[in-house]
Amino acid sequence: MNEREKIRDAFIEKSGWKGCVISTVAGDASFRSYHRLHHGDQTAILMDAPPEYEDTLPFIAIARHLDRLGFRAPAITHHDIEGGFLILEDFGDQLFKHAIAQAPDNEQNMYQGAIDLLVRLQSHPVPNNLPVFEHQPSHELPVYDHALLMRELFLFPNWYLGTGENKTTCPHQQDLSDLFSPLLQKLGKPETLVLRDFHAENLMCLDDGTLGLLDFQDAVHGHPAYDLVSLLQDARRDVSPDLEARMIDYYLDKTGHDRDAFVTHYNILGAQRNTKIIGIFSRLAKRDNKPNYLDMIPHVWGLLDRNLQHPALNDACEWFNKNRQPKA
Repeated sequence: MNEREKIRDAFIEKSGWKGCVISTVAGDASFRSYHRLHHGDQTAILMDAPPEYEDTLPFIAIARHLDRLGFRAPAITHHDIEGGFLILEDFGDQLFKHAIAQAPDNEQNMYQGAIDLLVRLQSHPVPNNLPVFEHQPSHELPVYDHALLMRELFLFPNWYLGTGENKTTCPHQQDLSDLFSPLLQKLGKPETLVLRDFHAENLMCLDDGTLGLLDFQDAVHGHPAYDLVSLLQDARRDVSPDLEARMIDYYLDKTGHDRDAFVTHYNILGAQRNTKIIGIFSRLAKRDNKPNYLDMIPHVWGLLDRNLQHPALNDACEWFNKNRQPKA
């Protein structure tokens, strides 16, 4: 047993779960890991977020904010901020994507339900600071501004086209900056809470018929199109172009956004997000020794190609066609 496991087990015991059976739950692309605690007929989820890499305070702040607004985020029953451990309500194993696989004829209705949730979430004002605990500083919600969007874009030249070394001098960074700076300026001011990873593996189908939310600790103040892109251009699940188009129409009918402007913004943010994801998946393979993510990159290229067909992205399309393959 290593030192981290000793700290974990002490936290579990202190939290009233002594003697529980621990099983591993599928993790995500971060340094966090998740475990299910079993004690009799009771279960809970342990989040292990090594503090040298992860901060649990944003998760707690966003979870409590979502709960105050009436959304289903996992209740946090115990926490060790310094150690990087949380015990969470167990939402079970019925992922949104699994529910669709079990009832494919219900796919459109399920996506409409997810969009209804998103529209409700976006109807609430976005606070600048979110309280955490009485003796902890509040969480300042980051703004999804030009600088952050551009830093994410640079993951593509740094890790997909390159090795991640000499990141500040990668020659393709200037190309992307020249291409995307005028595009990002079209987005205007941030309008809503953006969860950033609002997709079929972070939505849980709960027993009461509602959708539970996961993986929201990186939430920001940003553009309403971003989470719709996350949902309909899912890096881990194929959503047909026809369903995507119908769901964009459904969202626009619900919100009243100007169609032409919104679709332009949707494709700009889609291009930004999919470019970033190709960079992230490449980094996971090259830096973190997770080569399985390379198998997902062709699908994300397909999503990016959808975005690049929009007239606003003609110049970007030409650049990506020239830089589609990393140099050997």
